[in-house]
Order: sequence, then C-alpha cells, then structure tokens
Amino acid sequence: MADFFATYASLIVSMVLGALLGLSLYLPLMTGQLSLASPGFYALGGYIAAILSTKVFTSSSSLFPIPLLLLEMLIAGVISGLLGVMVGIPALRLRGIYLAIATIAFVEVLRVISLNLDITGGAVGIFGIPQPFQTQLEYLWIALPLLLISMVLLYRLERIRVGRAFIAIREDELAAGAMGINPTYYKVLAFTLGAMLAGIVGAISAHFLNTWNARQGTFDASIIYLTFVLIGGSRSFLGPVVGGMVFTALPEILRSLADTGGLPTWLAQFLRDGRLIIFGLLIVIGTIFFPQGLITPDIFQRRKSQK
Repeated sequence: MADFFATYASLIVSMVLGALLGLSLYLPLMTGQLSLASPGFYALGGYIAAILSTKVFTSSSSLFPIPLLLLEMLIAGVISGLLGVMVGIPALRLRGIYLAIATIAFVEVLRVISLNLDITGGAVGIFGIPQPFQTQLEYLWIALPLLLISMVLLYRLERIRVGRAFIAIREDELAAGAMGINPTYYKVLAFTLGAMLAGIVGAISAHFLNTWNARQGTFDASIIYLTFVLIGGSRSFLGPVVGGMVFTALPEILRSLADTGGLPTWLAQFLRDGRLIIFGLLIVIGTIFFPQGLITPDIFQRRKSQK
C-alpha cells in the first residue's frame, strides 16, 4: 500500500484538485451561467502564491511555513473574488454561448498579461516555488479538507434560501425575478464564489507543481474543466467532484494503455496526445445521451424511495 501511494501520490493530489476546480465551475452553473473563467482565476491564484512565496514571504527554514501557505490561499481567494465581482457585473449581462465567449476572452486577456509582465516571469514563468511538505502526498492535508469543506458548504447551500434562488434562476430567470429574486445579485454571487474557490486552488497548485507559468490558464483548461462538470453532472455538487477525479486520472490511464504495447503506432500516439480530442468527443456524446451528467439528483431520490 505504501508503494502504491508513493507511486501515485501526484495523481491522487491532482484528482482532489481537479474535483475542486470542477466545483469552481459548478457554482456559476447553479444559476445557469456557462462561465469558462475558472482557469483565469486559477492562474491568478497561482501567480499570487508564487510571487508571495518567492519574493515576499522569505523563510530560512527548509520547508515553507504552513501558516504562510494558508495566508496565501486567503489572499488569492480575496483578490480572485474582488476581480470576480468586477468582471461578473458587466459580463453577466450576457447569457449562454455569449457569456462563454466573454469568459474565454477574459482567460486569454489574463494569459497575455502574464506573458508580458516581469513580475510573473513572462513566458518562462516562476520557478523554485518553496515546498511546505516533504512529499507530494502530504498536500492532501490541505487539499482534502478543502474539498470536504467545499462539499459540505455546497450541500448546505443547495438547501437554504440562497441555493434555492440559484436553482430558481437556472430554471427560469424571468419567473425568479417575478417572485422577487434579484437575478443579477445572485448570479454575481455565484460567479464570485466560483472565482474565489478557483483562486484558492491555484495557490495550492503553485506550490504543488513547484513552478507556475501562463500555460496554467488557457482555453484548453476551460474545455477540460467543462468536461468535469458536464459529464460528471451539472445538477448536483457530487457530479463535478466525480467528474474532476475521473477525468484528471483519465489521461494517465490512456498513457498506460498506450504503453502496454501491441497497439498500432498511430493509436498509441493518439492515446498519449489526443486528450483534448477525446474530451471533446465525451462532451458531445455526454450531452446527447446524459444531458444532466452521470450523477443526477434523481439517483438520490430513487435510493430514498427504495428504502
């Protein structure tokens, strides 16, 4: 068992972080917003942690202090939330595919800015980000509690007034407005909460990856995170968690299949490098045959009725 965790430590932590990123995209979707801005806030949070840990929070100890990591996560969450409000208020006037295009543009703007600033290291990025843990598996001490707390909060959110307002706006925004719900307020709130979560995950990931550059926040990442939610399930918080874990592990599974031998060269190469094509096909197939994703609220209702 120890050998298993030592071998797959990086993948296990990445699966937990993928689940958190899926939740960051799920929050805007609770109000019916097809926002693809999470990679931008994720990259922003990573840059904040990378800059603070390498230029501001200098430490003489061999390991980066955990309290400073928690402070970086807080700062990244607050700044991402404030930017989320600034971007969300004008962007959320758009709907559907137009909102998706606007948020993709936002991600690209942040990427181009990071490529042209000295403080972000330009195209090279920031290297040598200090490590708060001796092994990669120990990052679960931060990532796993954050995932559990996020899941508990979302579980409660779906059952209180704010969450019901989110769902009402998703189902019919005009009817929700007629009932006295302020769609703009709740849509900006959901967008901001998702931005904060993505920024916090970015702060953890910067230390986990030990390096940070503009490739962390791209359009490709938007498609991958969208796959987490659409295939995992967009009507329950468990959907993005399952989708994030499964589809984070999927590239490694495909690589293992490609390395087994006996496959045609073109197929092995496709399994190694065709991740985005496979994810795109899964989105198309999933939206046709599983429009609400693999994990739906009906599953829990069926289980209750069986009991």
